[in-house]
Amino acid sequence: MATSKIASTVDQSSHSVMSVQHLIAKEPLSSIPQHFVRQQERQSPFSNIETGSLPSIPTIDMEQLLSDVAAPGADIEFQKLLSVCKEWGLFQLVNHGVSDSLLEKLKEETEEFFQLPFEEKVKYKMEGDFEGYGNMVLSDNQKRDWGDRMYMVTNPLHKRKPYLFPELPSSLRSTLEIYIEELQKLSMKLLGLLARGLKVETREVVELFEDGMQSMRMGYYPPCPQPELVMGVSAHTDGTGITILNQANAVNGLQLKKDGVWVPVNALPNAFLVNIGDILEILSNGIYKSVEHRATVSSDEERISIAMFFYPKFGSEMGPLASLTNPNNPPLFKRIGMEDYVQGFFSHLSTGRSHLQHLKISLKNN
Repeated sequence: MATSKIASTVDQSSHSVMSVQHLIAKEPLSSIPQHFVRQQERQSPFSNIETGSLPSIPTIDMEQLLSDVAAPGADIEFQKLLSVCKEWGLFQLVNHGVSDSLLEKLKEETEEFFQLPFEEKVKYKMEGDFEGYGNMVLSDNQKRDWGDRMYMVTNPLHKRKPYLFPELPSSLRSTLEIYIEELQKLSMKLLGLLARGLKVETREVVELFEDGMQSMRMGYYPPCPQPELVMGVSAHTDGTGITILNQANAVNGLQLKKDGVWVPVNALPNAFLVNIGDILEILSNGIYKSVEHRATVSSDEERISIAMFFYPKFGSEMGPLASLTNPNNPPLFKRIGMEDYVQGFFSHLSTGRSHLQHLKISLKNN
């Protein structure tokens, strides 16, 4: 990825990796270091609404969804999916076809990875870009997230860093290979259904993503003595087509922004959270909504999550699908090549600005 201008997450003066887990393991903290404190961002997510009236995150049943497709006229779940993607941009996916035993094995092995001695994890340290192990630090004055991550590009295969995925513990690596294959199949089904919902040729969308760029982020958020002062992941939208999140140990923390209010997402065991990313909002010309979300942390529970990110293939060009635009419905976003999009997304991420807003076309004079 073109992220050479972004500050390294490795402290070059000491050759050490910034790790929250390592920080709190060395000695008990009497106070939170200032570079983690985000009091303004952690204002009550319920400040504009009564807690008891908060909406529930919609749930989509994949078995019912596929049954709807096979039985014309019985499309209640399909119509629900489309409505959710337009109004929420995120949903819980149940009965998704990935076995409980695989999810349990992945959870256990991810936990084991983060419990490895710090010296073992350092060999995966980030080397000047976003890939590798540690806490993402983009600048010296940045407010840091209360969590560690292992981020890797997993597809195309030749884009895998030789010191990352191929060097993972063998059991974890084997489990991840199976898991990635399962989620690749699931993502293609979902993208096909979402294309159908736009009333465009399914292949028009699916071919963009077949053998596309895919990446994975394994996240570990340790307990924090003052969780109200920090964020596990700061607010952002994903630069993906879709993201599939596995809240591996079913600990709550994720929140999404709906109508100006931060709404908590209850973690359902063995369900996936699927959210629309910026690319699908662009392709749909604003019909599907990319959702802003963040993660909080707990005072007494660790949270572990595994996110898979799905992008179009390198060499492709993105913009609103031609069949969705006309003189009465002009394109809302600029066209851009995948490589330039990725570079722009990570550059904007380093400054805290929205890449999606940068790509919007002003229609004031139209």
